[in-house]
Amino acid sequence: MTDTVDDVLETVAAVAPDVRDGLPGRRLTEAGVENPSGETVTAADVHADELFFEALGAIDGVVEYASEEREAVADVGDGEDGVAIAIDPLDGSSNLASNNAMGTIVGVADDSLPAAGEDLVAAAYVLYGPITTMTVAQEGTVTTYVLDGGETRAVEEDVELPDDPVVYGFGGRVPDWPDAFHDYAREIETELKLRYGGAMVGDVNQVLSYGGVFAYPALESAPNGKLRLQFEGAPIAKIIEAAGGASSDGEQSLLSVEPTELHQRVPVHVGNEEYIDRLEAALAD
Repeated sequence: MTDTVDDVLETVAAVAPDVRDGLPGRRLTEAGVENPSGETVTAADVHADELFFEALGAIDGVVEYASEEREAVADVGDGEDGVAIAIDPLDGSSNLASNNAMGTIVGVADDSLPAAGEDLVAAAYVLYGPITTMTVAQEGTVTTYVLDGGETRAVEEDVELPDDPVVYGFGGRVPDWPDAFHDYAREIETELKLRYGGAMVGDVNQVLSYGGVFAYPALESAPNGKLRLQFEGAPIAKIIEAAGGASSDGEQSLLSVEPTELHQRVPVHVGNEEYIDRLEAALAD
């Protein structure tokens, strides 16, 4: 299985530059459809999904592929033994119109999908920023790579959240926040600097780089949150927890949330442990 996981991560690193290269021509083009979560799909979303599906589905040992853009899990390998891939091919694609950061999120599970975060054997995100980077959680450690000119180069090993947090980023409209989260946010904004760009990968990378907290909480209009457990919440939680941080759906680690459906939504809170502990206490009051 270790060889297969390595193949998956190497393939993500190889495909990511092609995804990025395909963005300019699809910048303002919608695909004319909605994904299973009811969101408008861009041509860039579809292109990224097709690239990753073709490449990851061809790996020996990969038996399932699921994407935020696809209704159901696709069987891609022979037999039942192997790993399953859950991927958000282009996180933050709405940022295309304003030319802001976006990324790719990948979870690798040793169980059939939908799988619990505890069944992830690796997770990664690619950030399409000024530099294309890939941050990987595998075997309890986090490593960040630069993807440049067809080469994958490790630039930081044993990544850990800084002890002195600096930034926060909270999603959702403020009037839509529950009162308990609103009170928590008012405390945090007196302690940390706001960094929110509208793509989870970019916002989480700020937290991993500088310390702090990212949250897309439950909303009055969306009590289950807006982000997907399988494609966003669990893989990001795997990375943040491996880097010494914490995650929560408001009550428990995101890695402990039992999946009930492929496109299940969940409140997502990740960051330095002290801020996640305070959040859970605030929501419990």
